[in-house]
Amino acid sequence: MNEENQLNYFKGGLAVGVGFGLVSGVASALWYNKKRSITPDQVLDNVKQAFLQEGPIEGSWISFEKQPSRKFAIRSKSYHGGISRIEDDQLVIYEFIADAYTGTVLDIKRIME
Repeated sequence: MNEENQLNYFKGGLAVGVGFGLVSGVASALWYNKKRSITPDQVLDNVKQAFLQEGPIEGSWISFEKQPSRKFAIRSKSYHGGISRIEDDQLVIYEFIADAYTGTVLDIKRIME
């Protein structure tokens, strides 16, 4: 085998290795972003910002433990939390469920004290 053939084999092997590394890197980055969840603090901050647009908040809380949730055929993990505020001179509590991966609020219930 002469030097020119050896160089061509080396270039071909190098190209295959770089291509494989690139494809596996992109695939692992996509998988990581799909499995990564939002922190409970980020979810609570988003919900609080939405409520603050309508008036002051008395208090808020969120569970730091992800709970399994199911809405029809969709299964996910979610955080449970709450916001309290004064409305018409009464304390009103809103409890919410938010998706742990997207932060989307899945359900809100209004509870009168």
